[in-house]
Amino acid sequence: MADIPESAITERFLAGSGPGGQNVNKVATACQLRVDAYALRLPPDAWRRLKALAGSRMTADGELVILARRFRTQEANRADARQRLSELVDAALVRPEKRIKTKPSKAAKARRVDSKKARSTVKSLRGRVRGSD
Repeated sequence: MADIPESAITERFLAGSGPGGQNVNKVATACQLRVDAYALRLPPDAWRRLKALAGSRMTADGELVILARRFRTQEANRADARQRLSELVDAALVRPEKRIKTKPSKAAKARRVDSKKARSTVKSLRGRVRGSD
């Protein structure tokens, strides 16, 4: 799990939609988590990955906004928002593996050409039969 400083996080509780019936109208249970992404002190490549992963959840001034309203209680939504934030930062810290270019061997190319020639022969024999008139 990523180590996220508390000073970078701001929480707000809003009236949420979703399950809860009349309770939803009375209690502010949805949690909006705002994180100053600059305060996370990520390396430049991880910062770029975080921006890409966050998409529209990242504001122009580098603030990451996560809205959690799946559950009926503030505590559960708060925990859910923090969990999602942690997963997002962890995913940004994972460096993708470099792809190693490969090319087919000479024998593989020869086998491919031979099979194409064989198919070509089979297909050419499917034409009309010409009789001796």
